[in-house]
Order: sequence, then structure tokens, then C-alpha cells
Amino acid sequence: MPASSRAKAVLRVAVAAPLSELLDYLKPADGTRVLPGMRVLVPLGRARRVGMVVAADVPTTLPAERIKPVLSVLDREPLLAAGDLRFLLWAAEYYRGNPGEALFGALPLRLRRPRPSLDDRPSGWRVCGEPETAAAELRRAPRQREVLALLAKAPAGLDDATLRARLGDCIAPLRALAGRGLITRCRIAAPAEPPPTPLAIQASAPTLNAHQAAATAAVERCQGFGCFLLDGVTGSGKTEVYLRLIDRALAAGRQVLVLVPEIGLTPQLHERFARRVTAPIAVLHSALSETERERGWRAAATGEARLLLGTRSAVFTPLRNLGLVIVDEEHDMSLKQQEGFRYSARDLAVRRAQQADCPVLLGSATPSLETLHNARGGRYRHLRLPQRAGTAVDPKILVADIRAQPLETGLSHALLTRMDREIDAGNQVLLFLNRRGFSPVLTCHDCGWTSECPRCDARMTLHRGRALLLCHHCGLEHAQPVQCPYCTSPDLRPLGQGTERVEDTLRQRFPGLPLARIDRDSTRKRGELERLLAAAQRGEQRILLGTQMLAKGHHLPGVTLVGILDLDHGLYGSDFRATERMAQLLVQVAGRAGRAERPGTVLLQTRHPQHPMLELLLGEGYGAFATAALAERREAGLPPFSHQAMLRADSPREQAALEFLAQVLETARPLAPPEVEFWGPAPAQMERRAGRIRAQLLLQAPTRALLQGVLARLLPALRALRRPRELRWSIDVDPQENL
Repeated sequence: MPASSRAKAVLRVAVAAPLSELLDYLKPADGTRVLPGMRVLVPLGRARRVGMVVAADVPTTLPAERIKPVLSVLDREPLLAAGDLRFLLWAAEYYRGNPGEALFGALPLRLRRPRPSLDDRPSGWRVCGEPETAAAELRRAPRQREVLALLAKAPAGLDDATLRARLGDCIAPLRALAGRGLITRCRIAAPAEPPPTPLAIQASAPTLNAHQAAATAAVERCQGFGCFLLDGVTGSGKTEVYLRLIDRALAAGRQVLVLVPEIGLTPQLHERFARRVTAPIAVLHSALSETERERGWRAAATGEARLLLGTRSAVFTPLRNLGLVIVDEEHDMSLKQQEGFRYSARDLAVRRAQQADCPVLLGSATPSLETLHNARGGRYRHLRLPQRAGTAVDPKILVADIRAQPLETGLSHALLTRMDREIDAGNQVLLFLNRRGFSPVLTCHDCGWTSECPRCDARMTLHRGRALLLCHHCGLEHAQPVQCPYCTSPDLRPLGQGTERVEDTLRQRFPGLPLARIDRDSTRKRGELERLLAAAQRGEQRILLGTQMLAKGHHLPGVTLVGILDLDHGLYGSDFRATERMAQLLVQVAGRAGRAERPGTVLLQTRHPQHPMLELLLGEGYGAFATAALAERREAGLPPFSHQAMLRADSPREQAALEFLAQVLETARPLAPPEVEFWGPAPAQMERRAGRIRAQLLLQAPTRALLQGVLARLLPALRALRRPRELRWSIDVDPQENL
């Protein structure tokens, strides 16, 4: 084909559509400037889609007649800088996601659609004509001449408030000047940031102990990129170390990114940061409105906000001058995105710090085995805070063997006795049960019917307060039946207990005593979680009952007794990470006890008090447990001593997912060296979910590079495989659980 028939240079665009490749488009016919990082509206088949320009003026091998022009340019300036584009495209490649999915996932929801960016800059006026030429025309209009002279001294324009302050009411002359074409409306840019000045630590800041000071100094000495694990027992003052490092980064004129796993932790940290940090703070999480999220995102992206505090998706937010990254509770599963573009915010935070050439700090009282493996292998610097800050001491942990013991709605006599003692002493009690609702199943006493979900391999949970049967997996709701749907018997009974049922029992046993239940159901109303936690911190609630929302990071100084009702499911889970998760949760929940001057006690109810890993955890601590767990993983060849990717498929038709994954396996084997193992295909742990039959195929390789090489060869072939229209598939690199 002659060179003249080829387009010379094009725009390379990632389209907001499930496409694995970038597409080439011609520049707009009207000559509008287009730069990488700007959104464009492009034709795609018969539709129009939003796209993100990732490269401009690049050569193409496509014939000119096959390349369509961009329809319109949606932004005046790039939303994403070159470094942001590199980071997001790297993430898409590593996690084998679509480029458009990764790039548009970094934007606020409104900007994923063909809409202009919010512009919160104040409106004003600027000169657009020739003031000198207009002077003769305005000899008889002194008021207009005065306004024009003032605007002529400010080429960028003046906002309405400034004009009113200097000239009083000047609406009429402004309109007259605009009618003459001498001035025009504009948006006024924010003033340039003053040079950084040291941000003094307020007098309320506590004195660092030796371990905190050593950890802070180690990170401060880091010049450029370095990854640090801050391994501190609960209550050891990790947040104070964060604050000292944040102060230093801000004083140097840099921005700071702080990631937290849960929305529930954000208000508490925000309040503490706001008391100590004098720079503007932006907060990003999914509970905010679209407008709130976009304003926070824009404040961070423009550099107006110097500190960004957010949940996992905040890792993608553009930051002009990133100088420090902190990941709090780095072990937490909530930092892993499980739907759509599947990524680990913790691991991407490390990569982002590497690209920005700045330190990254991973904090936890119970580090993940992957992070501990990296620290013990020398890839991360291991910093330890082995003791609680101030005068607080570690809680005493007691085990209650509940085998063959009578329980009152899951509460043992030993636990109830200790609760009476602590409440009589004026202290607070926290009870942990990681199961919401009234009971996990409703059954008919006459015929044995149980409340099974018709769409999932799971039972529907009774929520008696809302008179509902609810499936916690697919969200299906049914009104609570008054008789058995099978035999019509009215004798329906709840089996087992959730937080709602335990709450009923506690209110009967402790009538009139202030009690708060904190779970996803009780905190659905906006602001309710913050209200309940604030009341708990003030000591207004004498009994706190909740799920893992209560376990993570909250400082509750009045709690002296923590009761753990049931963690036994983690001792024998089918996922090889189940024991690790159990240990982390136990230590985190136990850490809520005795965080002030009053000593704390933890009472763990279990039917397996002699389980070897539980005995090791309680007897020698999380470090010894982690060492033993890593040895087991090494022996079995499991992560972090290998690397995995999970291919999942689902279909409403029986066997379709297994048949498709069998095709994938047949395609993959010739593309993989012998060191790569294939496990499956096999039914998913919950085979039927939301009416779809699910299966999975696991790939495991001894090195990350080997796994990535196989995926790079496999996925193009996989996309070419014929499959039923209703079948869906996905890939999860570095999966964290079997779903």
C-alpha cells in the first residue's frame, strides 16, 4: 500500500469500553489542541464513547481511510499527567485489565461520561479588547473607564468579589463594557502556592518513645524510594509515626497519600489529621456524593489539597508532587478490589511510590504473610513498635472452652460473668461476632425446611428488625414468612445467632444499659457510623456489639473487656489463607481492649482450644504464628513462595463455565513451561451465585515474571475462543481469596 494512503500521525486512545487494545483516531477536523491525558468523544461502531488520549502524533500502520476522526475534545487541559498515564497503563498490563477500564477507573464518576469537569474557580472578568483604543470611546463613561483600567492591570482577570471590594457596585459598567466587546466572563485561577514553610507540630503532640522515634528517623533518612513495614502492636502509636512523617513531607512542599481499608476508619483519621496538620486535606471514599468525590479529586489533582486520605481507589488519584505514601492496615482484604478491574491497592501503592521516587510505609499490627516475607527477605525495611504507647499495657487473653457448655444466644457463662464485673466497675465491654442479622437460617420445626436462597448455594439470613430474609451474597430479599412455605406450619424457628439476635438478648439481660450495635445494617444511614463511634469513644455506650467494622483501628479508651464469640470457622476454612485471616482478626479485635490506663482482658470462646496454630498465636504472639504459617506455605509451595492468577467463568447454564475453562486449559498448556501448574478447572467454592453457575482455573508459577509471560501469551488466545453469549469470564492476578 502506498505511504500516501496511510495516516501520518494519529491519536492513540483508550476507550471506556471492554477492549483490550488502544485505538487510533485522527485529530479533530477543527484543529482543536489535543494532548495526552485529555478526554475525547470518539465513534466506536455505531455508538459514541468517551476515550482518554494516551499518546499524540504517533505513527500508525492502519490505512488512512479506516481511521475515523475524534468527534470532540472534552477537556481544555489534561486530567492525567504523563506519569499518571504510565502508572495506570502499567497497572492495566500487570493485572491484565482493559486500558480504558483502568484509566477511567481513576476518574470521578461524572468524568467517565462525556461531561465537562467541575470548575470551582470563582467567576470574574478579564479584558479581551484593546484598553488604549477604547479610552476615547469611554471619555463620557468615567465609571466604565475606571473598571476597564483596573482590569487592564490584571491580564488574568479579577473575580467578582475583588471587583466589588475595590469599586463597589459595578454591575452596570461591567455589562456595558461586555456589550462593547471590551471584557468577557472568565474563571479565575487559584493563586500560586506560597513557598513551603515548616509546619510546626502542635503542643498537643505526644513525645515519641524510643521505638517510634527510631522508626520515624529511619523513614526520614530515606532519599528517594524505599519501602518500610511498620510492624507495631495494637495501640503502639503507629498513627503518631504517620503524623510526624506527614509533617516532614508537607514542610518540604510535597503531597502525601494515605490509604485506609474501610470507610469507617476515614472520619476518625480525618479528625485526628485535621487537628495536627495545617495543610488542606482531601478525603475520597465511596460514601461521598459524586460532586463531593469530584471536588476532592480535583483538589488533590491540582495540588490544592496537600494530604489525600482515601480508600483503595484513591491510589489512582493524580498527585502533582507526591512525596510520601502510607498504607494503614496493609494486611486488610478490603484493599483488594474483587470486581471489575481487580487490583491490590497496597501493591499499587508500592509501585506508585517507586515511580514517584518517594518512601512508602505499610503499617499493621498483623502484617500479611506476603509483606512479612518481603521484609524478612530484605526487600522491605522492617520497623518494629513492640510496646503500647504511653502507660497502656497489652491485654490479658483468656480462652473459654465452650464444648458441651450451655450458651445463652452464643454467650457463655464465663463471658457473662466477666461482663457483669466490668460493667459494675463502670467500664465498657466490646463483643465481637462477625455475622450480622438475627440468625443465619430460619427453619421449620415440623418438616425441616430451611431458608435457602433460590439463586445461590447459601441460606438466607433472617433480619427480624426489618422482617426480611436476605441473601448476603446476591442481595435477594423476601418478606419474613409467617408459615412454612413447604408444609404451611407456623412453627418457624431461627437457628444460630447474628448481631441482631445477640443484641436482643443483651437488652433483656442488661435492661436500660446503653448499648450500640455497629454493623452494616445499623449504619446504613449516612453519618450513623460516625455518630455511634463518637458516642462509644465518649463512653456513652456501655456495651458495644459489632462485626469487623469495630475491629479495625478504632481507639476506644473505655473498653476493658473484649469478648470474641466465634472465630472457629477460620481454623478449618477451605481457603489456605483462612487461618491467617483468623489470626489477624483475633489480634485486631483483642487490640481494642485496655488502650488507656485501665488494663484490658480478652475472652475468646472456642470449641477448638487445642488447635496448634491457635495455641501458638495465643502463647507466643503473631510473629511466631506468622513464622510457622510461612514455613507451611513454603513446604506447600503456596504464595508468597509462588505466584498465582485465577481465571473465573460463570454462566446461567450448567457445565458451560467448566466446559469453557477446559478449553482454556487446553489452549494454555502448550503456551506454558513445565514449571507452571494448572489447578482445575473446578467448581467455585460457592458454585451457584445470583443464578449463575461458576467455575475457576488456577495458574501457579514459581516466579512473577514466568506467570506474567504465560498470561501475555494466553489472554489474546483466550479472547479469540468461541463461547456462549451468556458466559462471562474474568482474570484475577494475585488473588486473595476463593469467591
